[in-house]
Order: sequence, then structure tokens, then C-alpha cells
Amino acid sequence: MASAVELRARLDFWQKALEQLRTAYLKLLDGGVKSYRLEDRELTHFDLPKLQDEIEAAEKKVDELTALLEGQQPRRAWGVIPRDW
Repeated sequence: MASAVELRARLDFWQKALEQLRTAYLKLLDGGVKSYRLEDRELTHFDLPKLQDEIEAAEKKVDELTALLEGQQPRRAWGVIPRDW
């Protein structure tokens, strides 16, 4: 597990990325611009679904890192396989 300093650095990174993604989404959604440049990517109105998925993924990452900093254990994935006897 990473140290608290590393977790804080990762959290800051993802919070900044999330802020940029949200700004791009809102600019495109308002319709005031035809395209929005985010780093080396040029986004248009057609990229809104993909941008929304990226925002959701960044939000999950921020939530996970915040939980780790607060001392909570990461969630473990498990599944149930239904069987037809």
C-alpha cells in the first residue's frame, strides 16, 4: 500500500483531472463552443457520452483515494455465480 504522502499526491492529481473534465463537459453542454481543447484532445458535442464515462471513472477514483486516506479498506470485488441444479 502506498504511503499517505503518495495517496495525497494521487488524490490531488485526480481532483484536478476531474475538475478539468467537468469544465470541458459543461462548456460543451452549454453549446457556447463547438469544440473544446483539453490538453492534446479536441472534444466536440459528440464526445459527451465518452466524457461522461471519464468523469464517472475519475469520481470513483477520487472516492477510493479519499477512503484510503481516511483509513478505510479498499472494496473487494466478488460475485455470485447462479447455478441451475
